[in-house]
Amino acid sequence: MNFQEDTIAAIATPAGVGAISVIRISGEEAVIAASKVFYGKSDLTTAASHTIHYGKIITAENEVIDDVLVSIFKKPNSYTGEESVEISTHGNPLITQKIISQLLKQNIRLAEPGEFTKRAFLNGKIDLAQAEAVAEVINARSEVSLKGARNQLDGLLSQKVNELRTKLVNSSSLIELELDFAEEDIEFVQLDQLIKMVISIINEIDELLSTYSFGRVIRDGVNVALVGVPNVGKSSLLNYFLKEARAIVSSIPGTTRDIIREEMFIDGILFRIFDTAGIRTSVDSIEIEGVLRSREAVKNADLILFLNDVNQEISSDLYNELQALTKQEQILTVINKIDLKHPKDVFADAYISAKTGQGMEQLFAKLKEKALGLSHYTEKSAIVTNMRHYDNLKRTRDFLQSSVETAQNGLSGEFIAVDLRNAESALGEIIGEVTSDDILNNIFMKFCIGK
Repeated sequence: MNFQEDTIAAIATPAGVGAISVIRISGEEAVIAASKVFYGKSDLTTAASHTIHYGKIITAENEVIDDVLVSIFKKPNSYTGEESVEISTHGNPLITQKIISQLLKQNIRLAEPGEFTKRAFLNGKIDLAQAEAVAEVINARSEVSLKGARNQLDGLLSQKVNELRTKLVNSSSLIELELDFAEEDIEFVQLDQLIKMVISIINEIDELLSTYSFGRVIRDGVNVALVGVPNVGKSSLLNYFLKEARAIVSSIPGTTRDIIREEMFIDGILFRIFDTAGIRTSVDSIEIEGVLRSREAVKNADLILFLNDVNQEISSDLYNELQALTKQEQILTVINKIDLKHPKDVFADAYISAKTGQGMEQLFAKLKEKALGLSHYTEKSAIVTNMRHYDNLKRTRDFLQSSVETAQNGLSGEFIAVDLRNAESALGEIIGEVTSDDILNNIFMKFCIGK
């Protein structure tokens, strides 16, 4: 039997005890196999699609394992596009394992990670970008990342890629026709017209590429490093963010020796906060290591909260060091402890008190503004959130740019055609029109079993 023609089964709900568990079966033998372990008023083999049937799962020795509800989905109107069955049981791992054991005796094997979704892709129910979005929907950590994944699952990116691909095929087909009729010396498209068409596609790809920095934020969240000289209130600010005494606060400088990482949400956006050791010159070997880790956190951060004490001048030396380690636009200068003194003639992006909460709304607004940038994202926008998609778009752009340069240099249409074919291939990989088995295996092995 062909590997992809096997009937597969897996537990589709999380491991552990719960109200219910769901076992999913897919393949030609799905309904027949389920009927052999099911006892109820309904004959599952003649049941209509999208119907639910109450009964019991029994062993060959007529031992009742559990009362269940069995849902029938006939091909092609199922998630995988195949004959499919879902068995809802009581959420006891012993019960689900017993049912799985009975199913495995019916010419069924256990599903591999992501195999149900892989079959949905192979059977044309979804494209590859949508298949990847399934995993992103499951793993979304924030409201914004969930909306972004939902956006991709609904096919907005796929629709845009297909539009670009259609335009590209239309352009390349004109060159291909000219090559077919080379001996007749027929011109189907003028060179300057072709260049204009390809540049138009490049501009649209550039627009998609420009969404990636924003897309990465909505998918993965934002890394924020709290940085400052010792005793400016970094740990107090972290504690305010978390509404708990997570970090030790002391008047003794250098209390924080290691990186403390915590998470918070602002309007559905995930922010990972890294409370760093105060950066200063020290002879203490442990504090020196903490400072080194602080500098590394700065290099890896998306945003830097450069915290300062209202009673002290802004540390220009540290600010200059931050500028050398990261980009200017990633730094937010914050003045803390304004409950003690009014900050006169001191420029900063935000003025706060980590003790009383003054100015925190302004700081949150700045963080959100920096995270989202100037994006005009809507739920109907095509956004690039996946590195694989970004790389393929970048490759597509490079091939198209090469075709433009080839045309401008007056080279043969055969060279232009090669670049355009490569661009089509790179673009097609995003939605799975042209995809190697290695890419598919790499994508679906990241899924959980049962999905």
